[in-house]
Amino acid sequence: MAVLGEMEKMIAVGLVWGATNAIMRRGALLWDQALKSSAAAKPPPSSTTFFHKTLFSLRNWLKLLSIWQYSIPFLINLSASATFFTILSDAPLSLAVPVTNATTFAATAIFGTLLGEQTHLPRAFFGTAFIILGISLCINS
Repeated sequence: MAVLGEMEKMIAVGLVWGATNAIMRRGALLWDQALKSSAAAKPPPSSTTFFHKTLFSLRNWLKLLSIWQYSIPFLINLSASATFFTILSDAPLSLAVPVTNATTFAATAIFGTLLGEQTHLPRAFFGTAFIILGISLCINS
């Protein structure tokens, strides 16, 4: 019965990762728009020092984290990552990784579609059905 509990945790982590991946993409698009409209968004010339390039990257990364549509899902995603590492201490690696990654892939496709991303729906649903079938085979074997 403990394996079933671990399996549910793996699927839950995959769902959280997939949902937050799709939501973070929307936040990253907002960040991209903010960078394009900002005069300070231009990268430093190649003749500048490593310090200036690092400072520029750090400033852009902090700007990304200041966008709540990105940072809140990012923190939730990191929490799911911590949960995944605790799952790995109790579950077989050969089962945890494929189940969680397959669930993440399917959840990202589904949540992306729900959020209005342009998707080829028949292919996405066909692929998601195969993922669910594959997870079922992993669970039942």
